[in-house]
Amino acid sequence: MAMIFEGLDPERVATNRQSVEAEIADACARAGRDPREVELVAAVKYVAAGEIAVLREAGLKHAGENRAQALAEKQALEPNLDWHFIGHVQSRKVKDIVPRVSLIHAVSTDSVLGQMARHAPEGFPILVEVNVSGEAGKSGIPPDELVAFLDRCRTVAHADVRGLMTMPPLAASPENSRPWFRGLAALASGHGLEHLSMGTTQDFGVAVEEGATLVRVGTRLYA
Repeated sequence: MAMIFEGLDPERVATNRQSVEAEIADACARAGRDPREVELVAAVKYVAAGEIAVLREAGLKHAGENRAQALAEKQALEPNLDWHFIGHVQSRKVKDIVPRVSLIHAVSTDSVLGQMARHAPEGFPILVEVNVSGEAGKSGIPPDELVAFLDRCRTVAHADVRGLMTMPPLAASPENSRPWFRGLAALASGHGLEHLSMGTTQDFGVAVEEGATLVRVGTRLYA
């Protein structure tokens, strides 16, 4: 069972944030990038709702939740954070997610696009999830179907596609994720898309080297 983080100390979280930000800056330096291009999104799936205020105390600005019901609870408790939805999007939950977030990271089905057409304002910002690795059973658009899906995002949902998102296969080493991050970056560049949501606690440094503009970090911030 996953650990639920409770009793968080703002100073410890702030120290962890600074450490993560320093690693992001180091990765940017290696890649010749400006660290201001990268946003740190605190993944809060395993943070107890009563602890959410600690994130702002610790200097975090962006929070990402995976579950619609938990998003509603946590966003109500700390509305001044910039909230993102970073989990798999169920079409029936779109109407609950849209009013609470500035960005949805993982749009990948036509049913979600249909619900966005009904419940999201025109030009709502999204990222499209791509299954770059072709891993069986994983959500995301196959790369060879991306062009058609991007078109449907714009014509069906009237969404503002800001970029792409991926989750690589589980790997023993962060370096094993590099080809998938590099592949996503190439897809985004080929379609003139600015943002790349890729990289978690395990591999965000490699993701930043390969062009990530949003990294979704959880455990490193709280443990």
